[in-house]
Amino acid sequence: MPDPTPDPRREHPGERYPGPEFPGQSQEPPGSTEEMAPRPDHGERTYRGSDRLKDRKAVITGGDSGIGRAVAVAFSREGADVLFTHLPEEAGEAEETARLVTEAGRRAVAVPCDIREESECRRVADRAAEEFGTVDVLVNNAAYQMSQPEGIEKIPTEQFDRVVRTNLYGMFWLTQMLLRLIPAGGGIINTTSVQAYQPSPHLLDYAMTKGAIVTFTQGLAAQLAEQGIRVNAVAPGPVWTPLIPSTMPDTTGFGGGSSFGRPAQPAEMAPAYVFLASKEAGFITAEIMNATGGSQLP
Repeated sequence: MPDPTPDPRREHPGERYPGPEFPGQSQEPPGSTEEMAPRPDHGERTYRGSDRLKDRKAVITGGDSGIGRAVAVAFSREGADVLFTHLPEEAGEAEETARLVTEAGRRAVAVPCDIREESECRRVADRAAEEFGTVDVLVNNAAYQMSQPEGIEKIPTEQFDRVVRTNLYGMFWLTQMLLRLIPAGGGIINTTSVQAYQPSPHLLDYAMTKGAIVTFTQGLAAQLAEQGIRVNAVAPGPVWTPLIPSTMPDTTGFGGGSSFGRPAQPAEMAPAYVFLASKEAGFITAEIMNATGGSQLP
């Protein structure tokens, strides 16, 4: 007689997590995980490590929630110590990430800062040098967006400046400042987006920066290959994180256009970062790993 227990190996990807319609919800930036319905999954109960990053040292920007938290959880369960950044107003979220990392038996260093400022990025790099000495993997993940459905004429300079400085300046400065700590065999992983290839009109400035991250990744990979440092990126599609209810006017149908009819959860993105950080990806550089839920990208 067949076993009535569902076999997770045969689980339909579209049915693994909730999809639209979601309850209507709106938050002020940067958003809160606690207030989201449904709550995002960062792999708290599901991610199982296998020492793929044993005793590595990682720096993750935007590690307090969303994809950053999921990567911190996965890295720590794979054996890595984690230093992560967060905005000062995200201290509560950061405490939860730190708890999950230390629960995995690894060191967690939470650094409140605003990576839009060069001096703040320098402080992060100095803290990483003090805490770790070397950095085996840098994950440039922090990002900001704000939907502007009325078009380019309505994007204020304040918003444009915040998007560009968060998504590009912070990534550039931290890479520049931490490079001295990354040894041969180390790596840099940037978070780009499906928006780099299929820009939504209401996210024009955000999409522009994500396209620039693709170019930065590929150019830097060529520059650092001789030093033995790999540079890659992950391009997520729609992912259910606090960024969504805090920057989108209507979240009820979010992610419904993916091939699986739902957005990804942060936990579904983390394995891509683990792979790119691991020795199994030792011959992979200048690669953009698409995790878009079916969007056909270049």
